[in-house]
Amino acid sequence: EAVAAAFLDHFERHYAFFDRRPPGHDERAARVRASVGPETGEAELWYGLAAYMEGFSDSHTKLIGAVAGERRRVQDGQGTTLPRIRASKGGEGSWLLNLIGQAKKRLGKSAHHEAQDRILWGMIDEPKTGARIGYLQVFVMGGFTTREDFASPEWAAAEMAEFDRVMDEAMTAFGGADAVIVDLSNNRGGWDRVAKALPSRFASAPFTGFTTVSQGSGLAPFPHSIIPAALTYIGPVFLMTSDVTVSGGELATLAFRQLPNVTHVGSRTRGAFSTPLAKPLPNGWLLELSNETFAAPDGTVFEETGIAPQVALAIYPEDAPVAGHWEAVMKVAAMAGRASQ
Repeated sequence: EAVAAAFLDHFERHYAFFDRRPPGHDERAARVRASVGPETGEAELWYGLAAYMEGFSDSHTKLIGAVAGERRRVQDGQGTTLPRIRASKGGEGSWLLNLIGQAKKRLGKSAHHEAQDRILWGMIDEPKTGARIGYLQVFVMGGFTTREDFASPEWAAAEMAEFDRVMDEAMTAFGGADAVIVDLSNNRGGWDRVAKALPSRFASAPFTGFTTVSQGSGLAPFPHSIIPAALTYIGPVFLMTSDVTVSGGELATLAFRQLPNVTHVGSRTRGAFSTPLAKPLPNGWLLELSNETFAAPDGTVFEETGIAPQVALAIYPEDAPVAGHWEAVMKVAAMAGRASQ
Protein backbone atom coordinates (compact mmCIF):
# COMPACT_ATOMS: atom_id res chain seq x y z
CA GLU A 1 0.00 0.00 0.00
CA ALA A 2 2.91 2.36 0.71
CA VAL A 3 4.41 1.67 -2.71
CA ALA A 4 1.07 2.28 -4.42
CA ALA A 5 0.54 5.49 -2.43
CA ALA A 6 3.97 6.84 -3.42
CA PHE A 7 3.36 5.89 -7.05
CA LEU A 8 0.00 7.71 -7.12
CA ASP A 9 1.39 10.75 -5.33
CA HIS A 10 4.19 11.15 -7.85
CA PHE A 11 1.76 11.07 -10.76
CA GLU A 12 -0.70 13.43 -9.14
CA ARG A 13 2.00 15.97 -8.29
CA HIS A 14 4.22 15.79 -11.33
CA TYR A 15 2.66 14.30 -14.47
CA ALA A 16 1.98 17.11 -16.95
CA PHE A 17 -0.14 15.56 -19.68
CA PHE A 18 -3.34 13.95 -18.40
CA ASP A 19 -5.22 16.38 -20.66
CA ARG A 20 -3.41 15.00 -23.70
CA ARG A 21 -3.42 11.36 -22.60
CA PRO A 22 -6.76 10.71 -20.88
CA PRO A 23 -8.24 9.45 -18.67
CA GLY A 24 -7.15 11.66 -15.78
CA HIS A 25 -5.47 10.80 -12.51
CA ASP A 26 -8.62 10.06 -10.48
CA GLU A 27 -9.91 7.41 -12.88
CA ARG A 28 -6.49 5.81 -13.21
CA ALA A 29 -5.91 5.87 -9.43
CA ALA A 30 -9.21 4.06 -8.90
CA ARG A 31 -7.79 1.12 -10.89
CA VAL A 32 -4.86 0.88 -8.49
CA ARG A 33 -6.88 1.25 -5.30
CA ALA A 34 -9.27 -1.45 -6.47
CA SER A 35 -6.43 -3.93 -6.95
CA VAL A 36 -4.06 -3.19 -4.04
CA GLY A 37 -4.63 -4.13 -0.40
CA PRO A 38 -2.96 -5.68 2.65
CA GLU A 39 -2.82 -9.13 1.03
CA THR A 40 -1.46 -7.95 -2.32
CA GLY A 41 1.68 -9.76 -3.45
CA GLU A 42 4.55 -8.38 -5.50
CA ALA A 43 3.22 -9.60 -8.86
CA GLU A 44 -0.27 -8.28 -8.14
CA LEU A 45 1.18 -4.93 -7.14
CA TRP A 46 3.09 -4.74 -10.41
CA TYR A 47 -0.04 -5.46 -12.45
CA GLY A 48 -1.99 -2.92 -10.42
CA LEU A 49 0.51 -0.15 -11.13
CA ALA A 50 0.75 -1.22 -14.76
CA ALA A 51 -3.05 -0.87 -15.00
CA TYR A 52 -2.70 2.80 -14.02
CA MET A 53 -0.30 3.34 -16.93
CA GLU A 54 -2.39 1.52 -19.52
CA GLY A 55 -2.95 3.70 -22.57
CA PHE A 56 -0.12 6.18 -21.93
CA SER A 57 1.39 6.68 -25.38
CA ASP A 58 4.38 8.34 -23.70
CA SER A 59 7.77 6.71 -24.11
CA HIS A 60 9.19 8.94 -21.33
CA THR A 61 6.82 7.49 -18.72
CA LYS A 62 7.79 4.02 -17.54
CA LEU A 63 7.96 1.65 -14.59
CA ILE A 64 11.09 -0.47 -14.21
CA GLY A 65 11.63 -3.17 -11.59
CA ALA A 66 12.07 -6.83 -10.73
CA VAL A 67 9.33 -9.28 -9.81
CA ALA A 68 10.51 -12.60 -8.38
CA GLY A 69 13.99 -11.81 -9.69
CA GLU A 70 12.76 -11.11 -13.23
CA ARG A 71 13.37 -7.65 -14.72
CA ARG A 72 10.19 -5.99 -15.96
CA ARG A 73 9.31 -2.78 -17.72
CA VAL A 74 6.07 -0.97 -18.55
CA GLN A 75 6.49 1.55 -21.37
CA ASP A 76 4.22 2.67 -24.19
CA GLY A 77 4.46 5.24 -26.95
CA GLN A 78 6.99 3.62 -29.29
CA GLY A 79 5.23 4.77 -32.46
CA THR A 80 4.51 2.34 -35.30
CA THR A 81 7.88 1.90 -37.01
CA LEU A 82 9.97 0.60 -34.09
CA PRO A 83 7.50 -2.06 -32.87
CA ARG A 84 7.18 -3.32 -36.44
CA ILE A 85 10.95 -3.43 -36.89
CA ARG A 86 11.52 -5.13 -33.53
CA ALA A 87 9.04 -7.85 -34.47
CA SER A 88 10.71 -8.47 -37.84
CA LYS A 89 13.45 -10.97 -38.67
CA GLY A 90 16.77 -9.71 -37.31
CA GLY A 91 15.05 -7.04 -35.23
CA GLU A 92 16.22 -3.52 -34.59
CA GLY A 93 19.95 -4.26 -34.51
CA SER A 94 20.01 -5.76 -37.98
CA TRP A 95 17.86 -2.93 -39.32
CA LEU A 96 20.21 -0.26 -38.00
CA LEU A 97 23.30 -2.00 -39.30
CA ASN A 98 21.74 -2.29 -42.74
CA LEU A 99 20.65 1.34 -42.74
CA ILE A 100 24.13 2.54 -41.80
CA GLY A 101 25.82 0.22 -44.29
CA GLN A 102 23.52 1.40 -47.05
CA ALA A 103 24.16 5.09 -46.29
CA LYS A 104 27.92 4.65 -46.14
CA LYS A 105 27.89 2.79 -49.45
CA ARG A 106 25.81 5.52 -51.11
CA LEU A 107 27.99 8.30 -49.71
CA GLY A 108 31.08 6.49 -50.97
CA LYS A 109 34.47 7.97 -50.21
CA SER A 110 32.86 11.05 -48.66
CA ALA A 111 31.31 9.00 -45.83
CA HIS A 112 32.42 9.83 -42.29
CA HIS A 113 31.02 7.72 -39.43
CA GLU A 114 32.29 9.31 -36.23
CA ALA A 115 31.69 10.20 -32.57
CA GLN A 116 31.28 6.59 -31.40
CA ASP A 117 29.15 5.93 -34.51
CA ARG A 118 26.55 8.49 -33.41
CA ILE A 119 27.10 10.84 -36.38
CA LEU A 120 27.26 10.00 -40.10
CA TRP A 121 27.96 12.61 -42.76
CA GLY A 122 29.09 12.95 -46.34
CA MET A 123 28.22 14.42 -49.75
CA ILE A 124 25.56 13.47 -52.29
CA ASP A 125 25.77 14.28 -56.01
CA GLU A 126 22.12 14.70 -57.01
CA PRO A 127 21.90 13.10 -60.49
CA LYS A 128 18.95 15.08 -61.97
CA THR A 129 20.02 18.61 -61.08
CA GLY A 130 23.75 18.11 -60.61
CA ALA A 131 23.48 19.74 -57.21
CA ARG A 132 26.04 19.02 -54.51
CA ILE A 133 24.14 18.15 -51.32
CA GLY A 134 25.61 17.76 -47.84
CA TYR A 135 24.17 14.92 -45.76
CA LEU A 136 24.28 14.78 -41.95
CA GLN A 137 22.60 12.09 -39.84
CA VAL A 138 22.67 12.26 -36.04
CA PHE A 139 21.43 9.13 -34.27
CA VAL A 140 21.73 10.20 -30.61
CA MET A 141 22.21 13.54 -28.88
CA GLY A 142 25.27 12.45 -26.94
CA GLY A 143 27.47 9.45 -26.20
CA PHE A 144 30.15 10.79 -28.50
CA THR A 145 33.07 9.67 -26.32
CA THR A 146 34.06 6.60 -24.31
CA ARG A 147 34.06 8.49 -21.00
CA GLU A 148 32.07 6.84 -18.20
CA ASP A 149 31.91 9.76 -15.73
CA PHE A 150 28.44 10.67 -17.00
CA ALA A 151 27.14 14.16 -16.14
CA SER A 152 30.45 15.34 -14.67
CA PRO A 153 31.89 18.65 -15.94
CA GLU A 154 34.74 16.71 -17.55
CA TRP A 155 32.29 14.42 -19.36
CA ALA A 156 30.27 17.40 -20.59
CA ALA A 157 33.37 19.20 -21.87
CA ALA A 158 34.63 16.09 -23.68
CA GLU A 159 31.24 15.39 -25.25
CA MET A 160 30.87 18.91 -26.61
CA ALA A 161 34.48 19.00 -27.78
CA GLU A 162 33.96 15.85 -29.85
CA PHE A 163 30.63 17.08 -31.19
CA ASP A 164 32.18 20.40 -32.19
CA ARG A 165 35.14 18.67 -33.82
CA VAL A 166 32.87 16.58 -36.03
CA MET A 167 30.55 19.50 -36.81
CA ASP A 168 33.47 21.78 -37.73
CA GLU A 169 34.74 19.14 -40.14
CA ALA A 170 31.27 18.64 -41.65
CA MET A 171 30.51 22.37 -41.93
CA THR A 172 33.82 22.92 -43.68
CA ALA A 173 32.97 20.21 -46.20
CA PHE A 174 29.47 21.63 -46.65
CA GLY A 175 30.85 25.10 -47.39
CA GLY A 176 30.39 24.75 -51.13
CA ALA A 177 27.20 22.67 -50.99
CA ASP A 178 24.01 23.78 -52.75
CA ALA A 179 21.95 22.51 -49.78
CA VAL A 180 22.26 20.29 -46.72
CA ILE A 181 20.05 17.43 -45.51
CA VAL A 182 19.91 17.03 -41.72
CA ASP A 183 18.53 13.55 -41.11
CA LEU A 184 16.98 13.09 -37.65
CA SER A 185 14.67 10.30 -38.82
CA ASN A 186 16.39 7.80 -36.53
CA ASN A 187 17.31 10.12 -33.67
CA ARG A 188 16.53 8.60 -30.25
CA GLY A 189 17.08 11.78 -28.21
CA GLY A 190 19.63 12.48 -25.51
CA TRP A 191 21.24 15.59 -24.08
CA ASP A 192 19.33 18.86 -24.51
CA ARG A 193 22.57 20.80 -24.93
CA VAL A 194 23.34 18.86 -28.12
CA ALA A 195 19.74 19.30 -29.28
CA LYS A 196 20.38 23.05 -29.18
CA ALA A 197 23.95 22.92 -30.49
CA LEU A 198 22.93 21.12 -33.69
CA PRO A 199 20.56 23.82 -35.04
CA SER A 200 23.08 26.46 -33.97
CA ARG A 201 25.20 25.17 -36.87
CA PHE A 202 22.57 26.33 -39.38
CA ALA A 203 21.56 29.71 -37.91
CA SER A 204 22.69 33.18 -38.96
CA ALA A 205 21.38 35.04 -35.89
CA PRO A 206 20.41 34.23 -32.28
CA PHE A 207 16.87 32.90 -31.86
CA THR A 208 14.58 31.18 -29.35
CA GLY A 209 14.39 27.47 -30.16
CA PHE A 210 11.71 26.44 -27.66
CA THR A 211 10.46 27.02 -24.12
CA THR A 212 10.16 24.77 -21.06
CA VAL A 213 8.19 24.79 -17.82
CA SER A 214 7.90 22.11 -15.12
CA GLN A 215 4.54 20.92 -13.80
CA GLY A 216 3.59 22.73 -10.60
CA SER A 217 6.54 25.14 -10.66
CA GLY A 218 4.37 28.24 -10.94
CA LEU A 219 7.00 29.77 -13.21
CA ALA A 220 6.62 31.26 -16.67
CA PRO A 221 7.92 29.17 -19.58
CA PHE A 222 11.70 29.53 -19.88
CA PRO A 223 12.95 30.52 -23.36
CA HIS A 224 15.96 28.56 -24.64
CA SER A 225 18.14 30.87 -26.71
CA ILE A 226 20.29 29.41 -29.46
CA ILE A 227 23.40 31.28 -30.55
CA PRO A 228 24.97 30.58 -33.96
CA ALA A 229 28.16 28.54 -33.75
CA ALA A 230 31.46 29.93 -35.00
CA LEU A 231 31.33 27.70 -38.10
CA THR A 232 27.91 27.37 -39.74
CA TYR A 233 26.04 26.53 -42.94
CA ILE A 234 23.25 29.02 -43.67
CA GLY A 235 22.13 27.87 -47.10
CA PRO A 236 18.99 25.77 -47.76
CA VAL A 237 18.51 23.02 -45.17
CA PHE A 238 16.13 20.06 -45.43
CA LEU A 239 15.27 18.39 -42.12
CA MET A 240 14.12 14.76 -42.15
CA THR A 241 12.05 13.19 -39.33
CA SER A 242 9.90 10.12 -38.70
CA ASP A 243 7.93 8.56 -35.85
CA VAL A 244 11.27 7.21 -34.58
CA THR A 245 12.39 10.81 -33.94
CA VAL A 246 11.84 11.43 -30.23
CA SER A 247 12.85 13.50 -27.21
CA GLY A 248 16.05 15.43 -27.94
CA GLY A 249 15.47 14.79 -31.63
CA GLU A 250 12.13 16.54 -31.29
CA LEU A 251 13.66 19.45 -29.36
CA ALA A 252 16.11 19.94 -32.21
CA THR A 253 13.20 19.73 -34.65
CA LEU A 254 11.35 22.44 -32.71
CA ALA A 255 14.40 24.67 -32.96
CA PHE A 256 15.07 23.92 -36.62
CA ARG A 257 11.48 24.85 -37.42
CA GLN A 258 12.19 28.42 -36.25
CA LEU A 259 14.87 28.91 -38.93
CA PRO A 260 13.81 30.49 -42.25
CA ASN A 261 16.27 28.41 -44.29
CA VAL A 262 14.85 25.05 -43.08
CA THR A 263 12.23 22.88 -44.80
CA HIS A 264 10.87 20.02 -42.69
CA VAL A 265 10.29 16.80 -44.68
CA GLY A 266 9.24 13.28 -43.68
CA SER A 267 6.65 12.09 -41.21
CA ARG A 268 5.35 13.25 -37.84
CA THR A 269 7.69 12.93 -34.84
CA ARG A 270 6.75 10.69 -31.92
CA GLY A 271 5.46 13.34 -29.49
CA ALA A 272 7.47 12.68 -26.29
CA PHE A 273 9.53 15.73 -25.33
CA SER A 274 9.94 15.87 -21.55
CA THR A 275 13.16 14.87 -19.83
CA PRO A 276 12.04 11.91 -17.65
CA LEU A 277 11.68 12.75 -13.96
CA ALA A 278 13.02 9.77 -11.97
CA LYS A 279 11.16 8.77 -8.78
CA PRO A 280 12.38 5.65 -6.94
CA LEU A 281 9.58 3.77 -5.16
CA PRO A 282 9.91 2.43 -1.59
CA ASN A 283 10.44 -1.16 -2.77
CA GLY A 284 13.27 -0.31 -5.18
CA TRP A 285 11.24 -0.07 -8.37
CA LEU A 286 11.85 3.02 -10.49
CA LEU A 287 9.14 5.27 -11.88
CA GLU A 288 9.96 7.78 -14.59
CA LEU A 289 7.39 10.30 -15.78
CA SER A 290 6.99 13.39 -17.96
CA ASN A 291 6.80 16.60 -15.92
CA GLU A 292 8.15 19.20 -18.38
CA THR A 293 6.17 20.96 -21.08
CA PHE A 294 8.23 21.91 -24.10
CA ALA A 295 6.64 24.34 -26.53
CA ALA A 296 7.44 26.30 -29.65
CA PRO A 297 8.16 30.00 -29.05
CA ASP A 298 4.54 30.82 -29.98
CA GLY A 299 3.31 28.50 -27.20
CA THR A 300 2.26 25.56 -29.38
CA VAL A 301 2.72 22.22 -27.57
CA PHE A 302 3.36 19.07 -29.62
CA GLU A 303 3.35 16.51 -26.79
CA GLU A 304 1.44 13.39 -27.88
CA THR A 305 0.65 14.78 -31.35
CA GLY A 306 4.26 15.10 -32.52
CA ILE A 307 5.51 17.70 -35.02
CA ALA A 308 4.05 17.32 -38.50
CA PRO A 309 6.42 18.03 -41.41
CA GLN A 310 5.83 20.73 -43.99
CA VAL A 311 6.29 18.12 -46.74
CA ALA A 312 5.00 14.60 -46.06
CA LEU A 313 7.25 11.74 -47.16
CA ALA A 314 7.44 8.09 -46.06
CA ILE A 315 10.86 7.45 -44.53
CA TYR A 316 10.65 3.81 -43.42
CA PRO A 317 7.90 2.22 -45.57
CA GLU A 318 6.62 -1.09 -44.27
CA ASP A 319 7.57 -2.97 -47.45
CA ALA A 320 11.09 -1.47 -47.63
CA PRO A 321 12.27 -0.18 -44.22
CA VAL A 322 15.93 -0.13 -45.33
CA ALA A 323 15.92 0.63 -49.06
CA GLY A 324 13.00 3.02 -48.57
CA HIS A 325 15.08 5.22 -46.31
CA TRP A 326 17.72 6.00 -48.90
CA GLU A 327 15.04 6.40 -51.56
CA ALA A 328 13.54 9.06 -49.28
CA VAL A 329 16.96 10.71 -48.86
CA MET A 330 17.35 10.93 -52.63
CA LYS A 331 13.85 12.40 -53.02
CA VAL A 332 14.82 15.07 -50.51
CA ALA A 333 18.11 15.60 -52.36
CA ALA A 334 16.13 16.15 -55.56
CA MET A 335 13.93 18.72 -53.72
CA ALA A 336 17.09 20.41 -52.47
CA GLY A 337 18.60 20.41 -55.94
CA ARG A 338 15.53 22.03 -57.47
CA ALA A 339 15.40 24.61 -54.68
CA SER A 340 19.01 25.59 -55.31
CA GLN A 341 18.55 26.24 -59.04
